[in-house]
Amino acid sequence: MPKTFDFKEAESRLYRWWQDHGWFKPEVAPPDAEPYVISMPPPNVTGRLHTGHALFTTLEDLMIRYERMRGKAALWVPGSDHAGIATQLQVEKMLRDQGTSREEIGREEFLARTWEWKEKYGGEIIEQLKRMGASCDWDRLRFTLDEGLSNAVQEVFITLYEQGLIYRGPRLVNWSPGLKTAVSDLEVEREEEQGKLYFFKYPLEDGDYLPVATTRPETILGDTAVAVHPEDERYKHLIGKMALVPMLNRRIPVIGDEYVDRTFGTGALKVTPGHDFNDYELSKKHNLPIINIMNRDATINQNGGQYAGLDRFVAREKIWADMTLAGMTIEVKDHTMVVPRSQRGGEVVEPMISTQWFLKIQPLAEKAINAVRNGDIEIVPERFEKVYYHWMENIEDWCISRQLWWGHRIPAWYGSNGEVYVGKTAPATTASVTWTPEEDVLDTWFSSGLWPFSTLGWPEQTADLRRYYPTQMMETGYDILFFWVARMIMMGLWFTDKPPFKTVYLHGLVRDKLGRKISKTLGNVIDPLEMVEQYGADPLRFTLATGGTPGNDINLDTARVERNWRFVNKIWQMTNFVTSNLDGDVPFGAPPASELDMPSRWIMSRLQRLVATTQRLFDAYQYGEAGRQIDDFLWSEFADWYIEISKYPLYQGSDAEKTNTRRVLLTVLDTSLRLLHPFMPFVTEELWSFIPHEGDALIVASWPQADESYFDDAAEATMVTLIDLVRGIRNVRDEYKVEPSRKIGAQAESKQYAAALDQYRYLFARLCNVPDLQILTGGAAPAEQAATVVVGDVTVYLPLADFVDVAAECERLTKEHTKLVEQITKVQATLGNEQFVSRAKPDVVERERTRLAGLQASAEQLTERIAGLCK
Repeated sequence: MPKTFDFKEAESRLYRWWQDHGWFKPEVAPPDAEPYVISMPPPNVTGRLHTGHALFTTLEDLMIRYERMRGKAALWVPGSDHAGIATQLQVEKMLRDQGTSREEIGREEFLARTWEWKEKYGGEIIEQLKRMGASCDWDRLRFTLDEGLSNAVQEVFITLYEQGLIYRGPRLVNWSPGLKTAVSDLEVEREEEQGKLYFFKYPLEDGDYLPVATTRPETILGDTAVAVHPEDERYKHLIGKMALVPMLNRRIPVIGDEYVDRTFGTGALKVTPGHDFNDYELSKKHNLPIINIMNRDATINQNGGQYAGLDRFVAREKIWADMTLAGMTIEVKDHTMVVPRSQRGGEVVEPMISTQWFLKIQPLAEKAINAVRNGDIEIVPERFEKVYYHWMENIEDWCISRQLWWGHRIPAWYGSNGEVYVGKTAPATTASVTWTPEEDVLDTWFSSGLWPFSTLGWPEQTADLRRYYPTQMMETGYDILFFWVARMIMMGLWFTDKPPFKTVYLHGLVRDKLGRKISKTLGNVIDPLEMVEQYGADPLRFTLATGGTPGNDINLDTARVERNWRFVNKIWQMTNFVTSNLDGDVPFGAPPASELDMPSRWIMSRLQRLVATTQRLFDAYQYGEAGRQIDDFLWSEFADWYIEISKYPLYQGSDAEKTNTRRVLLTVLDTSLRLLHPFMPFVTEELWSFIPHEGDALIVASWPQADESYFDDAAEATMVTLIDLVRGIRNVRDEYKVEPSRKIGAQAESKQYAAALDQYRYLFARLCNVPDLQILTGGAAPAEQAATVVVGDVTVYLPLADFVDVAAECERLTKEHTKLVEQITKVQATLGNEQFVSRAKPDVVERERTRLAGLQASAEQLTERIAGLCK
């Protein structure tokens, strides 16, 4: 073995080796193996690996590697999303740099340039996923604009249209003036910002006025009512009267509605249905007219009267100035408000009436709600089910059209006489009708909603679709539960009559070490590629996998990545020790427990409990806790204790003891590497190649199963006692600054563990430099002046005559006794609580009673020592 793990060389070599042998493909499993399928959340083709990508790659690869090792036909379908807006922006920027524009070169040439751009840059994110160790079947790589997926999109659109679920018409949408397209809610970021609240007088037709407040004075031009609460004593007498729109003098009614918040602003609300989603709902309820006052670029249109042609924010200042001159304004206050901004570019998004294509989603939602409610689909963690139900039960029609060129073009044509035709190909032009194709494309989420079945060949009944659909796991962030997961469930059920996946596993957001959202503004962006370059993929993967639990955000600290890099080195050192002590052929597998000494029985018991615990945690999707348990076992039990203990039988034991110890070392290492492989695939595969093993590669080795014949409570209790005694002796040596190389003697007395202390006295010689351990029997008295280590009924006396300050030792013992008395008091109070004793599980109560007995025994021993030492 090399001295250290050269991850920069090994990772690319191992990845090629895995891929070349076809181990990423489900066909590596037997033909009758149970399928296990994950459809990768397709990253944007424009993307560069960020922490969110690194997290989903880690978790999904962990799941796939685990199920592959369990013998399943594990298929991870990779892909990328055409990312309509994001990609179009990139290409438009390129064109601007070249001194031209999409309008100048035309749609056909623009799309040709975009495909060229995609071919040049679209593969970068795929290569970066491979750097993270993603064991996808790359032969099944899909792109949302592939011919097969495009066919699926057309099939779905036409079917929904023929079913009367897709329609075209004017509705309120999120409008991006810069992009000149409708955008989805997901592409709108809403954060609190400092703004203004403008108070003004809304004139009434009879000469009076209503005080009103607004954050957007320019929208006054589109008001179609003023609303007050019907029980508001200040204003209810005005309901039914007419008001006049400031500066335009258009007559609008004063209406009453319980929606109005009497405590906000003045308690009177201007209603602008054409530019506010809540006002839009009010307009439907009260049959109010809807006026759009803006052009596609957010300048004021002809409905704005004298303000036509002004930018919306210029119009805001102008109308307020005019109203001030007219004596209509009252005051302006600073106001914290939620501002909707485009995710792409940061401009303020404008709610605006626009003629778009919409999908009546409610019928699809009903099926999707039932699928979760009846258990066909499980959401992990379960608490997100309530959020899912709430959103799905209140779902609105979905605006599916976008005013872009890059994407799935809507398969519709408009006849010269007003006809609309929907189909895969244009109808024939006749003498009376010519047809013009729809310019709009579909929302990216429309094609993404078909992902689990379109990637497997639907609508064709392919072999992959029959074998691998429905998929088993959908792993993604909780922030797109509605935008993507819900749509996949709806589309899957509607078009295949099957839920597209069995389980939805939701991970949280990756935040910085302080828990703050990662953003360029805060300057806390963490580049996972830089960390992979510095530490390798395994430490980053392990940090992400163990850094959180399902549905909770992860605070990513580079210090943790560095710590896990040291863990990689620690495992390398462990393996180096084991391989360097394998003398000749070592039989594979551990000997029966009956043939092992107590330390070996202990580590085998701990190993098999780890296997059982890991399985239980994996079954509960608690992958992070499973990783932490494996880490703790390898570092804190195997490396720190058993490997050190094993040196005695390896170097001084009989041939049988040496062989048994080697077999145990090899078994523990082999099993641990298997458990750790889904978390850290590269270093575990490399290390497995250096030890005797069965099978071609760790990636396709079998997953461990717990062997309960090795469970040994007695060995575990004995070793815990001996380890605690060693720790106690080390602490005393540290406290009294006894240098590690100095040998010291000790005495020990115990009823329960006297034989074990005698048999395994070599542990104390090797682990805390106590070569002379005298077991006190027959009432023999210990040294009068000694430091004392007490664990359960074992007391170890360390004669202090030549190197210890007796007064300081007395002070330490007194403090320790005080702590014990405090612990005893707490446990006695717990056991004295009738509610605890009656409600807690019997084994919990018994454990507390056992703990109390041990504490009392320790306190009694200390009392005796203090009495003897501190006279």
